[in-house]
Amino acid sequence: MEDIVFRRIKATVLTALCCTVIGAGLAGCEADSTDDWDPFASTTRKADADLITGTKKIDVGGRSVNVSCSGDPEKGKPVIMLMHGGGDGLDKMAAIQKTLSQKNRVCSYDRLGAGASDQPDGPQTFAGTGKVLTGVLDRVAGDGPVVLAGHSLGGLIAARYAPDHQDRVKGLVLLDTTSPTMVEDITKAIPESATGPAAEVRAQNLAIFQGKNPEKLAITDGKVRSAGNIPVEVIQHGKQYLAAVPQYGPRLEQAWTAGQRKWLELSGSSKLSTAKNSGHYVYVDEPDVAVQAIERVTSQANGG
Repeated sequence: MEDIVFRRIKATVLTALCCTVIGAGLAGCEADSTDDWDPFASTTRKADADLITGTKKIDVGGRSVNVSCSGDPEKGKPVIMLMHGGGDGLDKMAAIQKTLSQKNRVCSYDRLGAGASDQPDGPQTFAGTGKVLTGVLDRVAGDGPVVLAGHSLGGLIAARYAPDHQDRVKGLVLLDTTSPTMVEDITKAIPESATGPAAEVRAQNLAIFQGKNPEKLAITDGKVRSAGNIPVEVIQHGKQYLAAVPQYGPRLEQAWTAGQRKWLELSGSSKLSTAKNSGHYVYVDEPDVAVQAIERVTSQANGG
């Protein structure tokens, strides 16, 4: 990730903290909100999934959403849905999707404001983002089970979505996922009195959490709710790259690690592991670690 404001800080630091790429500048928030948008007001979930092969744009409540699917479906076996981090798109996960699709039905999608999908009409919340995810799952998985595997912001969205959709989400894999208390974490780790690059990191992150990001998503703190007794694997980075933030790096690393442990509350069948040779992009740095975790969870969700 390149950042025009904080070139003095290692790029991966901001990728992890911000959960989104700023690009050429902060995106402004428009007046209209997607909170009241219901893409399924006149539809019901189909029993059978659409057997999409390759990349295709589908209509979800009047929005164009870019979706990619590969691998052969197997009756009753969960469809794996890969969820990219902020500032990325489904193309970032293409390699791991290809590997997983050798034994599984795997899909990914660009959220509104990301990749080749439409821009959101206005500010988004987790509820609105969840509605889009529901629309995508209705198309690619029908009424069948799914396993959500999310990186960073994608993992946060998956973990917030699963408790309200226990009828379909049968497993979770969280890859160096944004903490459920990220706003509190960063304000405590980097105090308001901080100066220099650390102060800039703090201010920029708080602005992004408030919705000034490409997806216009307000990234709010919240308690971890149970998603049922489903298999959950939480994988955190092993390379201490957050230490690159001057003075406050160790605090950020501690807060990040504590945030990963909080996700274990999602299920009584949760476990935490560390990808020792990985930075923030676990599935890029150690793809085998990510693939094996996703396949384990999928097998467990399938009763294996």
